[in-house]
Amino acid sequence: MRMMKRRTFLLIFGLLLLMSPSEAEVFTSIGQMTDLIYTEKELVQSLKEYIQAEEAKIAAVKSWADKLDMLTQASTADPEGYLAHPVNAYKLVKRLNTVWSELESLVLQDPSDGFISNISVHRQHFPDEEDEKGAAKALMRLQDTYRLDSESFSKGKLPGVRYSALLTVDDCFDMGKTAYNDADYYHAVLWMQQALRQLDAGEEAIVSKVDLLDYLSYSVYQMGDLPRAIELTRRMVALDPTHERAGGNLRYFERLLSKELRESEKSKPEPSMEKPIDLSTYERPRDYLPERETYEALCRGEGVNLTPKRRSRLFCRYQNGNRNPRLLLAPMMEEDEWDSPHIVRFLDALSDAEMEKIKELAKPRLARATVRDPKSGVLTTANYRVSKSAWLEEDIDPVITRVSQRIEDLTGLTVDTAELLQVANYGVGGQYEPHYDFSRKDEPDAFKSLGTGNRVATYLNYMSDVEAGGATVFPDFGAAIWPRKGTAVFWYNLFRSGEGDYRTRHAACPVLVGSKWVANKWIHERGQEFRRPCGLTEVD
Repeated sequence: MRMMKRRTFLLIFGLLLLMSPSEAEVFTSIGQMTDLIYTEKELVQSLKEYIQAEEAKIAAVKSWADKLDMLTQASTADPEGYLAHPVNAYKLVKRLNTVWSELESLVLQDPSDGFISNISVHRQHFPDEEDEKGAAKALMRLQDTYRLDSESFSKGKLPGVRYSALLTVDDCFDMGKTAYNDADYYHAVLWMQQALRQLDAGEEAIVSKVDLLDYLSYSVYQMGDLPRAIELTRRMVALDPTHERAGGNLRYFERLLSKELRESEKSKPEPSMEKPIDLSTYERPRDYLPERETYEALCRGEGVNLTPKRRSRLFCRYQNGNRNPRLLLAPMMEEDEWDSPHIVRFLDALSDAEMEKIKELAKPRLARATVRDPKSGVLTTANYRVSKSAWLEEDIDPVITRVSQRIEDLTGLTVDTAELLQVANYGVGGQYEPHYDFSRKDEPDAFKSLGTGNRVATYLNYMSDVEAGGATVFPDFGAAIWPRKGTAVFWYNLFRSGEGDYRTRHAACPVLVGSKWVANKWIHERGQEFRRPCGLTEVD
């Protein structure tokens, strides 16, 4: 019994390691999460080996138990007669001195040691509680941006998916609880309602219907729907009349509703549970982002302001970099993506081999992407930028040097004063909400430490196709640029006068399905004096 408790403790300890604190922020990068697939495969194999060893051990102990059981049945039937034979007496002494010691050693062997040791090696790379919370919030972000109801998620009905993935009652409940704990009652209602719908349909679950109704009724109350809160609480009381909160909540809700009805002099509405709670039942709370609706509409491919007249101004051409020797024999194909501000896309900007090499170099260096605090100028993480990034020096590999040279040849701008190549990988619901690449007048010291002036232009390489979502959008003028592997887009952030072009406020839409890899090059003002001379007016 003591050893069984020890083994049980070791197994529980191993599982608890899955929950150990970590600062990996795994969910923010699909590229790094792929390693977890192979880690989990290795752990499953280790678990199987443990089970086989445990089964072999139990089989050996059982075999000994069967043999000894037969001996003890014979010996206890006539102890004195049994021991009268000297051989039996000898073998009894031998068994108690040798066999039972061997059995004790066999029982004390712990096949779980290897499994626990394997988990201990990998646990530093496991997701933690913050990762799980972040991934749950990412699903809610996707739900909002792409207007997907909870049922679509629970049944895996997403565009472009290659693998089915279902959410159970308990999964939906955990999603709702994550929102509830953040006082996000809008999403709490959506996910608790989905959990209840699946539970009512007969799906088995660990969570009880009473607990679901408890969370759901209070969340609905917080959303201001007293009739539905009363109906849900009545269901809870019917299931568990002794529930410590249900009766009190029900009386409280009914008093509030009566008071509202008296004040408004309306007849009592009939509570209805026939209509399921969905995205349109309650109004989604507004947040800090003024262009939220425009931004998300563009992410869905809606509201793009490219009229036929404007489209007629867009052309494609071969770019030779103003007769640059490196481009004369192999000019780059260039397409106009937008007329004003002018955004272009270069085709075949990176080869497959170059993209794989850049990813290979970046992957071990990936860390949670940061933003610059406008007041302090210090880099910090933010919930509105969910990705991981790595900065690659020029001398790390000839590929990086070659890519930088290509950017200079295509744009005609020097990259001597540009920032290092930043490689970013977007994870679950990965995004970067609307922002400017250049520093504004209220943050004059944003790039002071670099000593190279403001960011005059942005060059963005797409290193993966994205099955759904992940567009680069410009809410100010209604443009949506979709990722295409191997291509690059380029635009100026500053007018020739040095004034910022505020139209270039842009965002990286959440990745709905897939993994998005990009490589950014931010080109600065210093060194461009003769390559892009100043204009005479503010908007030149």
